Amino acid sequence: MEALGLPLLNTTLSISPLQQAVTKLKNPTFKLKLELKPCYRRSHSHRWTVRMQADDGEDESVKQMKEMAAARKRWESLIREEKVKVLTPKEAGYAIQLSNKTLLDVRPSTEHKKAWVKGSTWIPIFDVDDRLDVGAVSKKITNFVMGGWWSGIPMFAYDNRFMSKVEEKFPKDIDLIVACQKGLRSLAACEQLYNAGYKNLFWVQGGLEAAEEEDLGREGPQPFKFAGIGGVSEFLGWTDQQRVAAAKEGWGYRLVFSARLVGLILFADGLFLGAQQVGHFLQDLRFQ
Repeated sequence: MEALGLPLLNTTLSISPLQQAVTKLKNPTFKLKLELKPCYRRSHSHRWTVRMQADDGEDESVKQMKEMAAARKRWESLIREEKVKVLTPKEAGYAIQLSNKTLLDVRPSTEHKKAWVKGSTWIPIFDVDDRLDVGAVSKKITNFVMGGWWSGIPMFAYDNRFMSKVEEKFPKDIDLIVACQKGLRSLAACEQLYNAGYKNLFWVQGGLEAAEEEDLGREGPQPFKFAGIGGVSEFLGWTDQQRVAAAKEGWGYRLVFSARLVGLILFADGLFLGAQQVGHFLQDLRFQ
């Protein structure tokens, strides 16, 4: 908070959420396709930023892990050298309220529409891939089959106009607080912003998911913690965020999702019995 010119809060800052996020990405059930893309810094040296997109190609997994490890080192270096300052969600809210700092929300539309920080500017670095060509449709089907139906996470595509949109909106000398849902995509955004000439950057550690409701002024229909969940897991209340909420809210909260589970089972049974009846009916028609 010294970098913001504000009194220090009684909090300890670390980059452990970054390490935890990268560890999750190493899980073989979740793979990233990393494509190197030239950064916006005008110099003769070749620097690269990371473009991430969900993919199921196992043949490139080793290459992907190496690229992710390289990105992690760059991001940790940005923080260690204080080129990007670290704020907790509470400190970010404190800075926005008392110093009129600007918060740049880089989350995709699926997360932003559920909850956003009051007064923030939304420019997604990745958003839902709306292409309908053969390759994109194939990847969307694979993503759905490989777990998208459960998590509700669609295919995302990098926005090639991300930096130009930011530069149209903000001058290079502005104090910019960058946030996403969990803190990883915002680090990728910080790297691009720093290389483009933005030097007063602040990263929200752990993302908006780590924020308590009193930390930041919220707008939108859901708490920040629920903005990143979806699919069948959200419908049944089987996400970590909902389990924590259930522990606080008690049995009334749990009964809602128990009723949904029972309803889903009855619906599946109804479909099965209906299919059987249709099968018998078609069989009877054939023998008439």
